[in-house]
Amino acid sequence: MKKFSGRHRKLVLIPLIIFALLAVGCGKSDDSVDTTGAPEIPPKSTFVIDFDEFTSMTTAAASADSAAYNMQLLGFSGADTSSPPPAVKGTVLRGNWLLAASKVGFWSLLLTAGLILPTAAFVESFNHAPEEQTDGSWLWPYDVTVTSDTYTAELYGSFVDNEVHWEMYITKEGSYEDFNWYSGVSNLPVTEGTWTLQKNPDEPHPWIGIEWHRNPTEGTGDIKYTNIEPDNDGNGGYIHYGTTTDETYDAFYNIYNKVTDTLSEIEWNRTTKEGRIKVGDGDWQYWDSNLYDTDEP
Repeated sequence: MKKFSGRHRKLVLIPLIIFALLAVGCGKSDDSVDTTGAPEIPPKSTFVIDFDEFTSMTTAAASADSAAYNMQLLGFSGADTSSPPPAVKGTVLRGNWLLAASKVGFWSLLLTAGLILPTAAFVESFNHAPEEQTDGSWLWPYDVTVTSDTYTAELYGSFVDNEVHWEMYITKEGSYEDFNWYSGVSNLPVTEGTWTLQKNPDEPHPWIGIEWHRNPTEGTGDIKYTNIEPDNDGNGGYIHYGTTTDETYDAFYNIYNKVTDTLSEIEWNRTTKEGRIKVGDGDWQYWDSNLYDTDEP
């Protein structure tokens, strides 16, 4: 029987577009199993940061620009730059949004590559019923398929005082067994908690710390990924995403680059697509509903 750490790791507070999730096999919960008293798994939004909504805003500009131009925007979004590329800064009228997209896209690519399997395993857990264990903990056992490989996942949830402690163990036959890929803590109302992820079975050390909050009544929440990898130059860097009730800008990313000691603040309206970005001590730079540069509204 696997043991829980029993510790609520303190995170000093970051990795998502994950296309592979669409290919994950979906099982069905067994309604005949008595799950009365089982802890509630925190929602997907507490583990998976939303990159798609922001980076897909290029669609809003498709009618006004050629496909080649929009592909150019998408290409630049993969680079973590401090300013729009010099070759197009003077001519591209969406430089402010492009700068924001480059920073969001950098984290999206980084986290997508490293979190495909642990995220797929987490998402798959919602399709299965838990089994109560003799020590009072609960176990969600199931297989999950990512691309062409099948893994065995075991998610444990255990009540500890007024919290639920979580442990995810993943096995790949012939490669590794019961690797404790991540652990977490959530409060009983499921309104706040943390996750701590290991990098991978070949590098079994802390990699990403996640801190999350949610307000189900307001429909708002936030999730913060922090680089906690030991001896990594980027340790302490983070990306923080959230939604709010603010009428002007109801979504944000705060992105801190530890190497350059630079904080980038991005705010936008999820309905109109208008937004703004501020890098370090610079001024706010704005874009309109078509993502074009504009003066302060």
